[in-house]
Amino acid sequence: MSASASTSQPSTSANVGAGAKSHHLLEHNEEKNSVVIKVGMVGDSQIGKTSLMVKYVEGSFDEDYIQTLGVNFMEKTITVRRTTITFSIWDLGGQREFVNMLPLVCNDAVAILFMFDLSRKSTLNSVKEWYRQARGFNKTAIPFLIGTKFDTFATFPRDEQEEITKQAKRFAKAMHASLIFCSTSASINVQKIFKIVLAKAFDLKCVIPEIEGVGEPLLIYHDV
Repeated sequence: MSASASTSQPSTSANVGAGAKSHHLLEHNEEKNSVVIKVGMVGDSQIGKTSLMVKYVEGSFDEDYIQTLGVNFMEKTITVRRTTITFSIWDLGGQREFVNMLPLVCNDAVAILFMFDLSRKSTLNSVKEWYRQARGFNKTAIPFLIGTKFDTFATFPRDEQEEITKQAKRFAKAMHASLIFCSTSASINVQKIFKIVLAKAFDLKCVIPEIEGVGEPLLIYHDV
């Protein structure tokens, strides 16, 4: 990205109940020149949503995260061009009984990450329904299609990788979404996801090279 960024200490995570009020999508404070970007994360259970959030905010990875019950929330603050930007990241538990909390995650979001596990094709198929439901609450959020666990996916036979990659590209095109494959455990494309979110949110020039080849950690975000 053309802007440099420095990170500050993140806030601790908190479970948010259904009655909590969501942050506004962009909260301007003229005196401090600060802005809040709300990012929603949705997808099936146990695909790595919480792992991605914690990895980005705290830089740590734990294979034994407790399954999210309801909504998780974390913040990370960075500085870009003398502006303080706080990513307010909302992670919805993937079990269907939590779908009533979807408005908490989607309302006022600047971007929504529709996530799936690259090693479980059924989670990619589920994205259609997650997209339909999320768009019912927020039609303007910038969509991203995020495939997790790329490190595992990279060990799959070439034909399986081709099939899933082709389907993910097709879904992303239909959603007008950026497509990114990542691995939290191997630290692949985690930071880049949020750099591209920032660039899309503020129409900044992003110089991260695109990656489109089968078997590679995809980064497709131009012209979507």
